[in-house]
Amino acid sequence: MLKWVKVAYRNILRNKRRSLMTILAISIGFAAISLFRGYMDYTYWGLRQSAIRGEGLAHLTIFKKGWREKGNINPDKYMFSKKEIRICMDVLNSNGHVLLSTPQLDISGIVTNGRISTIFIAQGVIPEDVKVIEGSWRAFRPIKGNRLNKKKLYGVEMAKGLAKILDMEPGDYSVIMSPTLQGHMNALDIEVAGLYDTGTEATNDKYMRIPLTIARSLYDTGKADRIIVLLDDYKRTDPLKTIIQKKLNKAGLATEIKSWDELSNFYSEVKDLFDLIFLFLFIIVLTIVIMSVVNTMGMAVIERTREIGTLRALGMKRRAVGNLFAIEGGLIGLFGCVSGIALNLLVWIVIRYIQPTYVPPGNSAPVPLMVNLVPQAMGLYAFVLIMLSLFAAVFPARRAAGQNVVNALGHV
Repeated sequence: MLKWVKVAYRNILRNKRRSLMTILAISIGFAAISLFRGYMDYTYWGLRQSAIRGEGLAHLTIFKKGWREKGNINPDKYMFSKKEIRICMDVLNSNGHVLLSTPQLDISGIVTNGRISTIFIAQGVIPEDVKVIEGSWRAFRPIKGNRLNKKKLYGVEMAKGLAKILDMEPGDYSVIMSPTLQGHMNALDIEVAGLYDTGTEATNDKYMRIPLTIARSLYDTGKADRIIVLLDDYKRTDPLKTIIQKKLNKAGLATEIKSWDELSNFYSEVKDLFDLIFLFLFIIVLTIVIMSVVNTMGMAVIERTREIGTLRALGMKRRAVGNLFAIEGGLIGLFGCVSGIALNLLVWIVIRYIQPTYVPPGNSAPVPLMVNLVPQAMGLYAFVLIMLSLFAAVFPARRAAGQNVVNALGHV
């Protein structure tokens, strides 16, 4: 076998220019799909962390059954009571993979500074639990002023766009108003503890994050509309979702559990779009590789017709001639993938050094343009391209092997 590889390698060197162009095409194609795959991997990681940590969805969100369909019509009926929250927390805390479970209450209403009033949507949270959910992601979410603090009972975090509308800065006071669950109008004083950027223009002019106690006081209730669950690994999300659902049903609680990717529409939409673009790019690269290898092998067959006739006249079988061309195709694919890996590494180093940023559509802040190295994907692409190059040489190889010996020797 090694002898055939040496012969195929020498044949590649005999056609340096054509072989080099084919290797270059495979190399650029390999680097293109590997870099885009690395960009997708980094983007998926960022979107996943943004949804789980940044938006505070954690991994699982438990609603009372019917909340998502009828919660707006009769919120009091579809919220968790204190007793139900306790039962739910007991079930969750008995699972070793649950790091944290915390009740939350979303509210909405009108916020005013005395001169200007506008609508707001607020997430009522327990400040200490938010710190755990955000984890290391907190470094990517800088805040002007102070974060939520249990010592500052009426301190809230306000989105920058909303604060700009109300002309407010950290330390300023405001009033929020909303009807209670019983339909009575209620109002509370709040202090703007800090300003933050939600990351999207659609939410930056209306969002706030407030302590759960304020949300409950404004709605005059002790209930919660959801329970957020943080796991030790996002890969356990789907299996634990099923397990927890069964345990809650057994405990007599009618609930509905949603995973973070089901609640984050933005993640799903971006992932579907990127998967489609990647498939399109991969098909283009495969087409280029096939055409390049077939063209190189086809030209090699034409130029080496007399050589093939000589080999056949010396007793070489058709299958052996075909195998020789197939090995040449496989070697070209191998050299192309190796140089593609080198090109991929070079671009990866340059990107890491420059650290470029860009502002995606709908975002209000720039995000880094980074690329991950995904060795498993690179290995798979290399294998596919080498096999493709090898099989792409089969057709010209069959034609080469099937020529009449006399005609081949007389070919000019």
